[in-house]
Amino acid sequence: MSKLALFGGPRAVSSDYREIFAWPIVNAEMESAVLEVLRNGNMSGSNLTRQFERAFADWHGRTYGLGCNNGTASLHCAMFGLKIGPGDEIICPSITYWASCLPVYSLGGTVVFADIDPKTLCLDPDDIEARISKHTKAILVVHYCGRPADMDRITAVARKHKLAVIEDVSHAHGALYKGRLVGTFGAAAGFSLMSGKSFAIGEAGIMLTDSQEVYERAAAFGFYERSGELTLPELKAGAGLPWGGYKYRMHQMSSAVGLVQLKKYPAEMAEIDRAMNYFFDRLEGTPGIRSFRPKGEPGSTMGGWYNPMVGYVPEELGGLSVTRFCQSLLAEGFKTSPGCNSALHLHPLFNTVDVYGHGRPTRIANSDRDLRQPPGTLPVSEGLQSRVFKAPWFKRFDTKAIDEIVTAIKKSAENYRELLADDPGNPEIMGGAGLTQLVR
Repeated sequence: MSKLALFGGPRAVSSDYREIFAWPIVNAEMESAVLEVLRNGNMSGSNLTRQFERAFADWHGRTYGLGCNNGTASLHCAMFGLKIGPGDEIICPSITYWASCLPVYSLGGTVVFADIDPKTLCLDPDDIEARISKHTKAILVVHYCGRPADMDRITAVARKHKLAVIEDVSHAHGALYKGRLVGTFGAAAGFSLMSGKSFAIGEAGIMLTDSQEVYERAAAFGFYERSGELTLPELKAGAGLPWGGYKYRMHQMSSAVGLVQLKKYPAEMAEIDRAMNYFFDRLEGTPGIRSFRPKGEPGSTMGGWYNPMVGYVPEELGGLSVTRFCQSLLAEGFKTSPGCNSALHLHPLFNTVDVYGHGRPTRIANSDRDLRQPPGTLPVSEGLQSRVFKAPWFKRFDTKAIDEIVTAIKKSAENYRELLADDPGNPEIMGGAGLTQLVR
């Protein structure tokens, strides 16, 4: 390998490849569909949303779809639909975006975090049972960064303890677990469909379920305009106003885009999958580098590969920090950043903050025990920031572009001893509540 760019050598990434990362891919049919909604003044209607709900649910083989204004609302509706309320606990991975679990606060419930499997970045099935109490109502599974969680083992634990499963599929649209679409295993599933996701239709979300009760409760919760459709006696008696005081409907410009996206997403997903697998195939055997993809697991895929991560093993590179490694990658022309979502169980919002004025932290406001989890309780989650960095998310199969980034990574790994000389180590705080920041 040539001299590192960080020390004056040539950059590995020589071209501007912004086009292969551009997302979403907007075509004329999408533009026409949005203009039609605007010109008809039909932004707040429901006809297109109903069509999209039906089509999205059919894609997953599910009975009901409920189009929401974002993914957070879809998970909130799922929790209410499953009757999660005061004093109830849900089990959720600590490594995820906050929206996976925070809506439970407004229902009077709370969250108990479980550790993750370092090979998948998803819930560790072996850690779930230790977190179950008499108050546990559901297991919230996140298919993190497109990687399907171990649904066989997780659903077995749920059945054993008679717990509901809620799937957060916001990172894994179209991903398969052993030949079955994720989002089809739980009692309910929530999807973010915002413009940064792999299935991108704007600021929107959708909840899927096979349960009429879950669907109707969710509709009663945040969809006042559907109150006339409620059939369950306990819901009909209080119909007319949204029970949660929320207005969660999807706007129809997103619905219109979604109907077009359903047509073209399979081809786009296939190209992303081809590019990403080529990228990780080229990195196979590189010291310090790992993939979280389900390679060797028949029938399992990464879907649209949302927000992919590269696993980093510092022990194979003399203990070189991921921070220093990423500084080298940036100098080579590959825009990346170390870490991922911060471990939620360490944030003040889950330890000291009193959101609603209960006089005690909201995490334990309705609990009969202190279930907060201090540092040291979830070691894999707490140590993850130093063991991952952001992968390129290729939207198009371009071997020249992919090979240049592969070269940047291999070049940095091969010259790790030079990087060790001025390694500042990792900062005390890494990652973030949302997207991580680039190393400067």
